[in-house]
Amino acid sequence: MSQPPSLKSAMTPFPHAVALDAALSEAERLFADHDINHLPVTDQREIVGLVTKQGVMTAGRGVVRGAARVGDITVTDPYVVDLNLPLETVVTAMADRHIDCAIVTRQGRLAGIFTWVDACRSFGALLRARHPPPGGRAA
Repeated sequence: MSQPPSLKSAMTPFPHAVALDAALSEAERLFADHDINHLPVTDQREIVGLVTKQGVMTAGRGVVRGAARVGDITVTDPYVVDLNLPLETVVTAMADRHIDCAIVTRQGRLAGIFTWVDACRSFGALLRARHPPPGGRAA
């Protein structure tokens, strides 16, 4: 029987992050440039929270351009997991909590991010491995 996929193999390694005191425009730029929806927020290289593309878009509607900072809309209690936690544990916790990402750490430092996109990608690979398409061709 094969081993289940690991968190390390399923996550996005070396994610982009944004500083707590950065302007919201910096987060907007990172979201657009890298086609991502989540950014770990750091202060002096320490993880202090998470900001989402949706959160930035919502906050940006009611603020004076350049005045708002990432820290103004940071979620300060994101789901943070250790790289060695089983993938099944992380996916189940995300479903139970109704959240769409986990910040992944290694020895307390930012190592990756695991999002619903990563979960879907891993599930698709698992299904393809267990149930190959007829004739060996992808649909």
